[in-house]
Amino acid sequence: MPPVKLTFAKPALSYADQLGLLARRGLGVADAVQAQRWLAAVGYYRLSGYMLPFQRGGSGPDHHVFQPGATFDAILDLYTFDRQLRLATLDAIERIEIAFRAAITETMSALYGPHWFLDPARFRPGTDHGRLIAKIEDDIGHDPRNAHRRDTAIRHYYAKYGAPPLPPSWMVFEALSFGTVSQTFRLLEQRAKRQIAATFNVPEPVLESWAHAISYTRNLCAHHARLWNRVFTIKPMVARAYRVELTPNTTFHAQAVTIQVLLRALPAG
Repeated sequence: MPPVKLTFAKPALSYADQLGLLARRGLGVADAVQAQRWLAAVGYYRLSGYMLPFQRGGSGPDHHVFQPGATFDAILDLYTFDRQLRLATLDAIERIEIAFRAAITETMSALYGPHWFLDPARFRPGTDHGRLIAKIEDDIGHDPRNAHRRDTAIRHYYAKYGAPPLPPSWMVFEALSFGTVSQTFRLLEQRAKRQIAATFNVPEPVLESWAHAISYTRNLCAHHARLWNRVFTIKPMVARAYRVELTPNTTFHAQAVTIQVLLRALPAG
């Protein structure tokens, strides 16, 4: 038989009551007024993830009780560190993302022309090309009902040109989500993928895996999710040249290694 599920009955607490709960669990609070302001600005639930190292843990009734010496300020320091880590990570990923878009569109356009992505032959066998094009069309606002979502360059293309039905690669790939860019690379023909990967000095399967992992990390950063102490469900491939640094590959450290390696292929600055 399936386990009996409980009924959620926890009440919503005021900021003063939240702080009182933390104090009863043993958390030191130097400035109650300032602490309540932080609870209002950040939220108890978000901060609770940063409380875990300071609590007893386990599965007993006292697992939320704080260890001796734990303070609200220490939790805030950890939260602030993670915020700064997230901003630095997003800044680094931005450089990789832009270079990745450029490498795909410049390589493919040079080989097959500006509208190469409209040709199913440019993708590996078995690719659902129609589905990919539908995703690209959705990202760029191809449907006239979504014209308000179009970038300026794409809006100009539709106003001036009637064919081909989509703008050239260099316009399209600036408007795609990084997830769609990563997916497009994964589906490309093998020869072109190897050429694109060479610009980052890594093998093609490695770049495919790492781009997917970085796309996931980028989304975490964009949604202000916690990076510190996270177990990453989308993991970068453990490349042979970086086996030690990428083991285990479920940590932020592994994500940071992939970002650092890819940044080395780009101009400094």
